[in-house]
Amino acid sequence: MKLSIIVAMDERGGIGWRNRLPWHLPDDLKRFKQLTMGHYLIVGRKTYESIGQPLRGRKMIVLSRSKREYSQPDVLMAKNLESALDICRQAKENEVFIAGGAEVFKTALPVADKMYLTKVLTIVEADTFFPPWDESEWEIVYRFDHPVDERHAFAFQFIDYVRRKPPILS
Repeated sequence: MKLSIIVAMDERGGIGWRNRLPWHLPDDLKRFKQLTMGHYLIVGRKTYESIGQPLRGRKMIVLSRSKREYSQPDVLMAKNLESALDICRQAKENEVFIAGGAEVFKTALPVADKMYLTKVLTIVEADTFFPPWDESEWEIVYRFDHPVDERHAFAFQFIDYVRRKPPILS
């Protein structure tokens, strides 16, 4: 099973502002949907609550230390990343996506195989950041530059990375 991080960040690693994305990039949202459709998404509780509803066509696993339950279909709860990954293994999932927030990214980064990064070519006001990571451990396998246009206030890049050597799973 491949574990993939999917994230959009600014040039300083900013990923959120007041529990929201600090930009609206329709082509990034379209790519997110295309990549994650039909797969499991693992998110933290705050990220799930900021989305506000399950994402159609995907099963979501919400990580939370509390005993809170969500009664929506296709939403499961797990107390930690390893429990969430066990659910995905039992479902025989071939690729699982980590979609935030910062603490979930920090936990998943050492064991992730792939990263789908949207690098927003600006610096925005942010209160949530992607954890520090060593780019030398990753190889770029795809890159696409998207200019500013009438639907996108910022230029951005899609950059797909694969880990140079397999992560160590416990």
